Amino acid sequence: MTVESPCVGICALNPQSVCTGCGRTLAEIAEWSQASDSRRQRVVELAAARRAELSRPTSPRPT
Repeated sequence: MTVESPCVGICALNPQSVCTGCGRTLAEIAEWSQASDSRRQRVVELAAARRAELSRPTSPRPT
């Protein structure tokens, strides 16, 4: 089994060093080519959770 990269071609890191396109951390992106399929699957799962968190609307702060 080969796990495909979650890269969507929108490569921009936020201040936390997380790609706003795929949701991977800079370290996860760097390790991808050498990672086992089980590690890649875990990275895909973590990235999906980060993308979901990034897309959640934030509530306005009280003034």
